[in-house]
Amino acid sequence: MKGVRQSAGLILYRYRQGLVEVFLAHPGGPFWAKKDLGAWSIPKGEFSPEEDAPAAARREFREETGFAVAGDFVAMTPIRQPSGKLIHAWALEGDCDPGAIRSNTFSVEWPPRSGMQQEFPEVDRAEWFLMEVAKEKISKGQFGFLEELERILGYPAKSS
Repeated sequence: MKGVRQSAGLILYRYRQGLVEVFLAHPGGPFWAKKDLGAWSIPKGEFSPEEDAPAAARREFREETGFAVAGDFVAMTPIRQPSGKLIHAWALEGDCDPGAIRSNTFSVEWPPRSGMQQEFPEVDRAEWFLMEVAKEKISKGQFGFLEELERILGYPAKSS
């Protein structure tokens, strides 16, 4: 899609004691340091129109967490953000240790107007969250991915 900024990401999920957990990343840097509810995200990043979106999602997951993933990718419905950016996502069942993430970094002027550049990780931490907690933690613009994942997984299970 020419002219539209696009990101690609992965929604890694797992089952623990019959419950679904979702792997979310917390953005690094000073702006996000004290933010929690509504600040977390699926590992994702921008890609160019010439790039294969699922390959970009795998690359971004690896760059932001240090983990390579493989398996059956389930395409999710893209979600347009308030900024106009379009996020493409794929769900994937898997597992990883959030305590072992290794993220790439970015530089920003910090403190503001100081003229000094500081380097920060793109992701400063990651965690597994039960679905209901993940819905509180994830940014509002990505909330729909969790709802769609629940529909795909048939979760929560309906009791008779």
